[in-house]
Amino acid sequence: MPLVIGAAAALLGLVAVLVAVLGAVTPGPGTGSAACQPAAGASTGDIPPAYLNLYLKAGREYGIGWHLLAAVGKLESDHGRGPGAGISSGRNHAGAAGPMQFLAETWKAFGVDGDHDGRRDVYDPADAIPAAARYLRHGGAPRRTRAALFQYNHSRAYVDKVLKQARAYARGGTGQQEAASTTAGAGCASGFPALPPSQSAAKAIAYARAQLGKPYVWGATGPRAFDCSGLTYAAYRAAGIGIPRVSGAQWRHGPRVPNGQEQPGDLVFFNSGPGTTTRNPGHVGLVIGGGKMIAAPHTGTVVQVQSYRRSTLLGFTRPTAHRGEETTARGSGR
Repeated sequence: MPLVIGAAAALLGLVAVLVAVLGAVTPGPGTGSAACQPAAGASTGDIPPAYLNLYLKAGREYGIGWHLLAAVGKLESDHGRGPGAGISSGRNHAGAAGPMQFLAETWKAFGVDGDHDGRRDVYDPADAIPAAARYLRHGGAPRRTRAALFQYNHSRAYVDKVLKQARAYARGGTGQQEAASTTAGAGCASGFPALPPSQSAAKAIAYARAQLGKPYVWGATGPRAFDCSGLTYAAYRAAGIGIPRVSGAQWRHGPRVPNGQEQPGDLVFFNSGPGTTTRNPGHVGLVIGGGKMIAAPHTGTVVQVQSYRRSTLLGFTRPTAHRGEETTARGSGR
């Protein structure tokens, strides 16, 4: 009887871990198309396509996570659709204007002619969104994101709300990424991360998910910042499995997994980045299923969910096959 109870407790513990990892990404109850929708708050479907493209463009130009800009836009004006005063004309009670809600003095200092039409229009999202990115960068983002948001709006509650919304957007990826992750004829299930095959994989994914929104810093392994292989190294260290530190060594560490047979928790490698070769990939991410990974892309970005279905994909490895290794295992090379 004690053995049965112990086994049941272990099973319940594993289920709890898997539920915690997948709670934000598995489909909710319902039938038909409703069951194919991401969980509430995890999708970018509420962002108008034109705004999403502007967030992505400004994020790249100013080194700010697109999801952070989108979260600010959501809270300030619901991406230009809010009913409040000052969004499309005039000013609100605090004197702020436009979809990103700038005060006159701040706009004068940080306004941007984003669409190059010869004028800086606080009501035009093509100007206001890159201006918000410029202002957040000036305030310290992405390294000091909380401080930058507090400068944007002097409210700790506001900062917390923006970061919560940014994490939700980061979990969902971009609309383009979601579309790319669904193969023709595969059905809606392919758009969602699958169940991790082991408790170790679930722990690694849970750790990586908790880092969403943290900045990329070359050579960093956390807790405040990561590079691509630093994130995967730290995720598996948290799961009790030691893997080499850098992407090239992680690839050679293996074992390899045939393309199409990858599972959540596997590492996915790319023939991209400085000095990369087929034996020495320069980029790595952590598979979460549905054609998606969690990765720290490059300088100026943050840890985020992305599609791994791209032309530079090199292959996959399975760190859980090294379950018995010491957590201090290291490697060299890149």
